[in-house]
Amino acid sequence: MFVQVTFVPSMPRIAKDLDLTDAVVSLAFSISIFANAIGALIWSAYSSFYGSRAIYLWGMPFICVGSCGVALSASLQSLLFWRFVQMFGCAGALSLGFGVIGHIYELEERGTAIGTFFSITLIGDSVAPFLGGAATQYWSWRNLHYSIATWASLEMLFIYFSFPETSHPGTLGIDKLSSRGSIHIAWINPLSSLWLLRSPNVSAVMLVSTLITNTNYVLLVPLAYTIGVRYGITNEAIIGAFFLPNGLGSFVGALIAGRLSDTVVRRWREKRGGAWCPEDRLRAAWIGGLIVPLSVGASGLITTYIGGPIGLGLNILCLYANGVGVDLVLNPITAYNVDVMHSRSAEATAACMASRSLITSAATALIIPSIEHMGVAWTDIIAAVLAVIGQCIVSFTIRYGDRMRASVDVGFSTMENN
Repeated sequence: MFVQVTFVPSMPRIAKDLDLTDAVVSLAFSISIFANAIGALIWSAYSSFYGSRAIYLWGMPFICVGSCGVALSASLQSLLFWRFVQMFGCAGALSLGFGVIGHIYELEERGTAIGTFFSITLIGDSVAPFLGGAATQYWSWRNLHYSIATWASLEMLFIYFSFPETSHPGTLGIDKLSSRGSIHIAWINPLSSLWLLRSPNVSAVMLVSTLITNTNYVLLVPLAYTIGVRYGITNEAIIGAFFLPNGLGSFVGALIAGRLSDTVVRRWREKRGGAWCPEDRLRAAWIGGLIVPLSVGASGLITTYIGGPIGLGLNILCLYANGVGVDLVLNPITAYNVDVMHSRSAEATAACMASRSLITSAATALIIPSIEHMGVAWTDIIAAVLAVIGQCIVSFTIRYGDRMRASVDVGFSTMENN
């Protein structure tokens, strides 16, 4: 997430250095989301065979080489290619992390564990825009990516010496081979995880997470062209600092959402006399489902109609609220995927994240053109309406989740094997 977001504040400077338009450079951000989708599918599929530790180690060289390639880019083609390689290496981090949590935490502890894990990753997400903007303004966006390559090398050493395999013995594909050499290369269909989306439950929560996450991108990706232009801010470091309220909101939201979703699961199990209904966890998404559309819609109207320090301050509040709301929705959804697909939690998470990323990569490419043609207010209002539709899907899944699971069984977990 750090690698992905550091790029955003530097887009105007990259456009200037490579003699490109802002809309064209934004394609590099869109292609990074696309690379994240493809990489998540491949890394998660192979993690079920080789284990999470091996896949973490395999991804790091891609980050190192891709970061150096981005730093050396002198044309749009090379920038897009190396940005894809860079983000491909990063792609497995979240889905593998959620899979590891599924391996080591019990059902009623996972929401809190996922919230803690996600909040820690969001520290990087929060400071990344500021650091990226400051590096661009006072150092160089090229040197920034050389630094990322160096950091990835250190991370690879840290994982190699200190991170053990968390999969249960005998559950990996490589463990089930009768005989193998010191090096065993297997072919695994990276698209097999997507077959899980034939389940209405999995596809429903994937669509919800996409619609909710889209509001985040609608606010953050064009910051230099919305809040920056409206309030006369051109310094990349200051523009990057405006990502901090949203990141802080996400950090707080992730911590709250984890405990909240676990509490909801426990209370509804008590109401049901100990019986477990997976969809109960989704009830924790209601608060975030209200905050998200209100924050993004309000930001668009404030940016359009309220100038000066008051408008700027209200926009900062909207950015913070959106960060809180998005994570109040995403955390229960992620924990729900781990609950219902415990044995294939990394694959289920990757399938949802990949599909979400593919849709979002196309959507983000339309954000700046949409603002140019319709304006900030209408673009943000459309995103808010889509978020409301997402909340309606959550409500439908809570009510009819058991029937949806019965209609297409993709190997759902039960209380006994969870």
